[in-house]
Amino acid sequence: MSYALVVLTALGLCFAGMSALSLAIDRHHKQVYGADAPARKRYLMRAGGTLLLALATVPCVLLWGSGAGFVAWIGMLTVGALLAAGLLPYWPARIAPLAAVAGALGLVGIAGLALT
Repeated sequence: MSYALVVLTALGLCFAGMSALSLAIDRHHKQVYGADAPARKRYLMRAGGTLLLALATVPCVLLWGSGAGFVAWIGMLTVGALLAAGLLPYWPARIAPLAAVAGALGLVGIAGLALT
């Protein structure tokens, strides 16, 4: 798998994870969907976001090794958080579909890494 695809996989997973964590907050959920999130949905979004962020370590560590990979992962977390925080005030209705697509493509990238 090429360098750019591995980086985009990590970025997609970080953006999707950060978006899920932000939508688990009632204020942001209400901003996007118009109502507070039920407790079960909040729990699932928190668990899913945490899992996506944990999975984002895999491409970083495979590409750069354990030491530099974790540092790169922290950078990817920062970029994912900035994307999510930048989209929430300006395009609140679009953050959920974009995060879903980014997460799905990131999971496809993880599957591609597992197959190679």
